[in-house]
Amino acid sequence: MNRNMIRQAQRQAQKLQDDMQKVQEELESLTVEGSAGGGVVKIVMSGKQTVESVTIEPEAAEELGMLQDLIAAAVNDAFNKTQEIASQKMNSVTGGLNIPGLT
Repeated sequence: MNRNMIRQAQRQAQKLQDDMQKVQEELESLTVEGSAGGGVVKIVMSGKQTVESVTIEPEAAEELGMLQDLIAAAVNDAFNKTQEIASQKMNSVTGGLNIPGLT
């Protein structure tokens, strides 16, 4: 390869790295809501996949086993949403290339 091609490849790699950093920053500021039981249990999760809040309608507290299942389902729903959004954003940057270590 000649020097111009190497420089161009380096610029493209740097742009890709910069774009991925921007997406990562966007994801960190993102929040999603997961829910279960028709909204009886709601979980707000950050893009860092940290649960920020839990809202439980009073009627859900009557049955402990059901409440535990609903909380787990709502957390999983929120987690899946963060994964889906991260994957979409990274695919927009990488053009659909499967790069190990990225979402």
